[in-house]
Amino acid sequence: MSEISGVRIVGAGLIGTSIALALTSRGIKVELVDSDSRSQKLAIDLAGGVDVEEPELVIFALPSQHLIDVIEAEYALNPHSTFIDIGSVKSEPLRIVEGSKLPKAQFVASHPMAGREIGGPESARADLFEGRTWVLTPDQSSQRSLHMAGQLVSMVGATAVVMESREHDQAVAAISHLPQIVASALAMQLENVPEEWLALAGQGLRDTVRIAGSDPILWQEIIALNREEIAPVLQKLIVDLQKMESYLAGKKSDDHIGEVIARGRSARSRIPGKHGGKARDYSYLPIVIPDAPGNLAAIFNICASIDVNVEDLSIEHSPGQLTGLITLGLSSDGAEKLSQHLLANGWNVHPVRK
Repeated sequence: MSEISGVRIVGAGLIGTSIALALTSRGIKVELVDSDSRSQKLAIDLAGGVDVEEPELVIFALPSQHLIDVIEAEYALNPHSTFIDIGSVKSEPLRIVEGSKLPKAQFVASHPMAGREIGGPESARADLFEGRTWVLTPDQSSQRSLHMAGQLVSMVGATAVVMESREHDQAVAAISHLPQIVASALAMQLENVPEEWLALAGQGLRDTVRIAGSDPILWQEIIALNREEIAPVLQKLIVDLQKMESYLAGKKSDDHIGEVIARGRSARSRIPGKHGGKARDYSYLPIVIPDAPGNLAAIFNICASIDVNVEDLSIEHSPGQLTGLITLGLSSDGAEKLSQHLLANGWNVHPVRK
């Protein structure tokens, strides 16, 4: 089977431009086109797009409902190419392809499970797909088309997972679309909160409403397309919230409130860790360091020298403060090993916490 040497990307937003950046870094020729001339020019300037004749792969990097506007022209332009889409809902592109001249054998419906709350080519990153899952939902796709799709996924650093389209739409309803609705609804509750209260907000609120900064037009389209799969998971959430409401009204024991928090904590632990692996309970090692050049680098050098892998990192430092707090997320053994080593060498280390 042929290898990918040239790709045409229709849509120069966050995903399309990120794919282009990842591919061009590997020496693949990429052509970028977009109905928005500003986005197209910026994406080409970022990724170095060129004209590609007879691309092996054409990527529809645009919302699924806009696929119908370009599919016939793109197929006529490159009738021998493999075509792939990247929409968040998989039933719609398959329906559109079925009603078009594009043979299903030359099409692979897909969804990269990566993104950012800020869209547009200016937010694109070449490493956006590194270590992420990329779902393929083939429906009568040829082996050649699947091979091309698999090559693309591999080249951008993602891992391919094959699913049936209905299962995919049910999955993203629970793990992507419902969280967006919840984050947006929660952020709505802040509309009339006094500014002096908001000034007290800590990282918990910021983390919870982070994706509320997403593009409303894009998410309106995604949620509308997947409404049938979102409705049941949203209804379950409503029932659970109503139970909490009854607990707060004193209709049940206070123990039920703790039960909700405990079940939530337990369910959260089911989310896989890095690269889809088993979730890990990190130990956190706080280290107070002087605000001086080289101290942070020195800690990482020490970690490397004693074979301790840093899984997570947070830095707390106020302007003008002479010290900073570095908290490293490590394995339990790694945290104890590093703590003992740093203490023996005069570092200001605090007790490991879970």
